[in-house]
Amino acid sequence: MAVVCSPFGCLSRRPNLLLICCTLETKVLFSLVYWFIRPLKSNSKIQKFVQRLSKRRNSSTVFNPYRDSRILKNIEIYFEYMAEQTGDLTLLVGEAPGYKGCRITGIPFTSGALIRAKQHHIFEEIERHISLEKIESENSASFVWQTLIHKKHYPLFWNAFPFHPHPKGIHNRNRAPNKKELLEGADYLAELVEIFSPITIAGIGRKGVSSVEKVFPGRNVVYIRHPSYGGKKDFLTGMDQILNQANAT
Repeated sequence: MAVVCSPFGCLSRRPNLLLICCTLETKVLFSLVYWFIRPLKSNSKIQKFVQRLSKRRNSSTVFNPYRDSRILKNIEIYFEYMAEQTGDLTLLVGEAPGYKGCRITGIPFTSGALIRAKQHHIFEEIERHISLEKIESENSASFVWQTLIHKKHYPLFWNAFPFHPHPKGIHNRNRAPNKKELLEGADYLAELVEIFSPITIAGIGRKGVSSVEKVFPGRNVVYIRHPSYGGKKDFLTGMDQILNQANAT
């Protein structure tokens, strides 16, 4: 019996068998192509939320990275990925974006170097969709994601004030958000919790905890010490406690 060879092996020249094998080849090929280029599912609540983020104007002391459509798309991709995950979700709330991390990527506690390295399966999945103007590394972001390297479930990251606060006229420096800014951020935090319905909420640093408690006064909020200024050991202990609970589900 004559055969013909293809990238998937040798096929019989019998017409019916050849047709079946070619059909199988085509299905496998299209499945592989779809897996690598498939778009993430759209979520109307997420789209509405990110559009709200984009409308906040810049000022002499606050920069809104989400006014850049590419960065806005980055946070939407991140949210959509997290919305597709199964299991109990933990929300980790930090203070504000840093100029080397979230200000560039749009994703809280995440630098461009971390995304490009693709050492976590989330970045293996979304990296090809992410736009980065430049690649920077941020110490806090690297330390946070180091604790997640062997985890199957990731927490959802957010900031008490979702825009980058900086000293007047100095964009490549961070400053702590003030009370007015934290009050502004509370509205975004409440909407995000409504969208994702996290089982556990934790604050990284006192301002993260305080912001969550003001929005949800009756809710238990886990305090995790920020890793900077000698807090690495306490940070690791706090992260282990909540992540072990999430990854046990």
